[in-house]
Amino acid sequence: MSAAGSLEKTLGSLFKGAPKLPENAKKVLVQWMPWLNLVGGLFALSSVYWLYHWAHVANSLVNYTNSLSEAFGGTKVVSSRWSVGIWISLVVLAVEAVLFIAAFPGLRDRKKAGWNLLFYAVLLNLVYGVVVMFTNYGGGGNLFGALIGSAIGFYFLFQVRDAYSS
Repeated sequence: MSAAGSLEKTLGSLFKGAPKLPENAKKVLVQWMPWLNLVGGLFALSSVYWLYHWAHVANSLVNYTNSLSEAFGGTKVVSSRWSVGIWISLVVLAVEAVLFIAAFPGLRDRKKAGWNLLFYAVLLNLVYGVVVMFTNYGGGGNLFGALIGSAIGFYFLFQVRDAYSS
């Protein structure tokens, strides 16, 4: 069994004791999940573009401010805002977006492969929360948010897992 399969089995047993969603709610969730993920993935891709664009604009303003300060005999006011944390964030958001979009056909056809892609996206979000905690932009709050968000994602995923065939 792969590491992801082993982790899925462990998390499945952990969430087995969680309160169950009503059957009607599960059916609605399974019916709408492909479309919600497709729209969410498209919004996430759009967010990657706009975050990159605005980070680039902010960095241009930083460069302009520094050149103005140096022109008047001062020193650099601000350092570049392009950091490892920004790049990690953009890459993770892009990968999550691709996973959401790639999961659409599998979720629509109720295949386990689509469910697995969402499982990987939630795992990626959890790992991102741990990694970003150690960057300039992260901290305990980011980790806490990633833990809560991933727990909610896993809860809903494991509530509907039986609806997806291998």
